[in-house]
Amino acid sequence: MNIFDMTIHELHGALKARTLSSVEATTALLTRITAVEPQIGSFITVTAEVALAAAAAADRRIAAGECDLLTGIPLAIKDIFLTEGIRTTCGSRILDSFIPPYSATSWEKLRERGAVLLGKLNQDEFAMGSSNESSAFGPTRNPWDVTRIPGGSSGGSAAAVAARQAIATLGTDTGGSIRQPASHCGCVGLKPTYGRVSRYGVIAYASSLDQVGPLTRDVTDCAAMMGAVAGYDAKDSTSVDTPVPDYCATLKDGVRGLKIGLPKEYFIAGLDAEVQKTMDEAIETYRRLGAEFVDVSLPHTEYAVATYYLIAAAEASSNLARYDGVRFGHRAAAADGLLDMYTKSRSEGFGSEVKRRIMIGTYALSSGYYDAYYVKAQKVRTLIMNDFISAFADVDLMLTPVAATPAFKIGEKADDPLLMYLSDLFTIPVNLAGTCALSLPAGFSATGLPIGMQLIGKPFGEATILRAGYAFEQATEWHQRKAEI
Repeated sequence: MNIFDMTIHELHGALKARTLSSVEATTALLTRITAVEPQIGSFITVTAEVALAAAAAADRRIAAGECDLLTGIPLAIKDIFLTEGIRTTCGSRILDSFIPPYSATSWEKLRERGAVLLGKLNQDEFAMGSSNESSAFGPTRNPWDVTRIPGGSSGGSAAAVAARQAIATLGTDTGGSIRQPASHCGCVGLKPTYGRVSRYGVIAYASSLDQVGPLTRDVTDCAAMMGAVAGYDAKDSTSVDTPVPDYCATLKDGVRGLKIGLPKEYFIAGLDAEVQKTMDEAIETYRRLGAEFVDVSLPHTEYAVATYYLIAAAEASSNLARYDGVRFGHRAAAADGLLDMYTKSRSEGFGSEVKRRIMIGTYALSSGYYDAYYVKAQKVRTLIMNDFISAFADVDLMLTPVAATPAFKIGEKADDPLLMYLSDLFTIPVNLAGTCALSLPAGFSATGLPIGMQLIGKPFGEATILRAGYAFEQATEWHQRKAEI
């Protein structure tokens, strides 16, 4: 087996047995990045020297008998995570040369356990996008078909796993930005419950929606990564102080007796026939494994996209006000006074999608429109949250599609923002409700494109959806397929 084809748990076994060193593994991954990066565009920054130094340190730890599950494992993270001394761009020209003075808590947790940082991954600018086409550093391409999008905004994170450029990655999910790329790239992606993983040091898009999560080759790795980054952080005021279970310990408990809800609003007439067939087959697999199915309703789903794009844009307009050319980031070279400097710096630094969302958000928060748009959207958000609370009174988790279609062609929806926004129809409600969801491979289209399945859990119910995902994974072979690149 090639080193770059290994999972975390497979590589950990080799490192612990001393049949392989972290330096050898890291070198293999860096070679792989060099080989396929021109076709994929997963990385914004490759940190080869930093990675090799960390790998050598990991080997010394392992030699001393300290071999944590993540020690010496080569990982990569979305370029939205601050990394001390390493350029962090958030996919935007306005942060093209920004070097953070500290690191995000989630990356610090991985680093402290001995993980190796291969580099920072491509993304939609400020995580605003569903296709990874809005990055200022060019699009990322889907390893299964390089003419197609990998999903967004964590497109680089999913593509790097699928192209075997990293053993696992971290991404962020504001409206589906982990789950949708995981679905399109044939990997596992987890959006945790809001407050379960620290957001400290993660560049903010929409603060009441953003959440950090892993993208991996299989569910076992996902559980391991989730256990590493989860937990209370006093530096994040939205972090929830509740014990973190051992997600790996309950993976093999099976699904017999679990009640799985099927929300009728997610199985709609516009669903691609191959996606529908994949969902039907997944349901039958779970039935054979002993799960029960219950029809449920999330009646306010039809308002989720509009609600999300009002709330997210409003929060973005506030969060992105800090990029003014004064303290950090891009500053226009020639400006006639302070106001002109603000205007030119932001005009030059932000891309069109970011500008669009800032303007929508500013309008929604403006005098005379605040109550009509933003306040009303927050009220609808509460209704959507209550839908989930009601449905979970009868079921343990829910099963839905992740996306209505397999990955679409690059450029196919670039000129139609509304059509692009609808790509997140099945993922957005989970963020509005603040609960957790898992995307995992469930099938392939006739043209060989991955199709993902979404398992939605109760708040802080990550262990249940990981357990259900593991049971499905062990009963099928979809996760074993590899993109031929």
